[in-house]
Amino acid sequence: MIALGVSGGVDSSVCAALLSSEGRPVRGVFMNNWHAQAGEPCRADQDRQDALRVCAALGIPFSVRDFADEYKQNVFAEFLEKYRQGATPNPDILCNREVKFKVFLNDCLEGGADQIATGHYARTAVVNGQTCLLRGVDKTKDQSYFLHAVPASALARTVFPLGGLEKTEVRKIANDYNLVTARKKDSTGICFIGEQDFKSFLGSYLPAQAGDIVDTDGRTLGRHHGALFYTVGQRAPLGGVKGASDLPWFVVEKDVAFNRLIVVQGRDHSLLNKTTFSVTDLSWVNSAPSRNFEGEVQIRHLGEAISCRVTVSDDNVSVETSRPHFGVARGQYAVFYQGDLCLGGGVIA
Repeated sequence: MIALGVSGGVDSSVCAALLSSEGRPVRGVFMNNWHAQAGEPCRADQDRQDALRVCAALGIPFSVRDFADEYKQNVFAEFLEKYRQGATPNPDILCNREVKFKVFLNDCLEGGADQIATGHYARTAVVNGQTCLLRGVDKTKDQSYFLHAVPASALARTVFPLGGLEKTEVRKIANDYNLVTARKKDSTGICFIGEQDFKSFLGSYLPAQAGDIVDTDGRTLGRHHGALFYTVGQRAPLGGVKGASDLPWFVVEKDVAFNRLIVVQGRDHSLLNKTTFSVTDLSWVNSAPSRNFEGEVQIRHLGEAISCRVTVSDDNVSVETSRPHFGVARGQYAVFYQGDLCLGGGVIA
């Protein structure tokens, strides 16, 4: 029995259709990972109804499981704390590691499933007896970046039906099966926020505090409405402020202690483009490398993977890239690859 995480979107709907057409016993499980507060927009009810309609049309069992408490404790609490510290966290990575491929997986196995399936665009393969994580075939949708912290033991119990497909093929399959989600718009943004404005959402948990925008010499150039809401490499709100040139200003550091944004002028500024950085809080799909290695490093989902040399230490690695990486920010995840093979990654320190 395969327990498929159904979200009410086209991707998981096509997974349900594909698994069902193969004659594999499958049941759909809708995960409720967020309890919206009063006034917060929430599309969970509509998504749940769409997931139910797809499962009913395909003749597969459907159930709902609630993991909102686990999500709040193990994902959202850390997300807020990292923002308070001025870092740039990625809750989708934490959700995969702590909820989908831990709590959800264990719940499904305890309920009689042999495997789980999700609609991620990623692949697995067994190499020398080890389950490995690979990029999805569609490089414009590849989600291995979000899965790098999932251990091989969990991946070995997971099926990714979309890993070998292009998104255009997925849409075509949805239309061929006449699924109600065939033309449904893909969800964007952070998983628990949905389509609402990120600053407004975050501001309800971390109230904004206005402060100064300064250059690297400490000269005040303007004011911001909350340093926590910005990230390194983002355009600074300094339209019309002249400096050494007419180039736009970019955030190069968030000084949380003094509630300041430190900015530089021009996207090509050396402080915005780094060739060396360190990574800690490491997670490896399989065993941790015992020696230095070469590969590629990616610091954003669908960002460019740049060739690099990695120097391995006990609890961190040092990365040297072949050319500069723009907007390297503390708290972002750096993920290491060798071709399509995802090795793992960690948090930029």
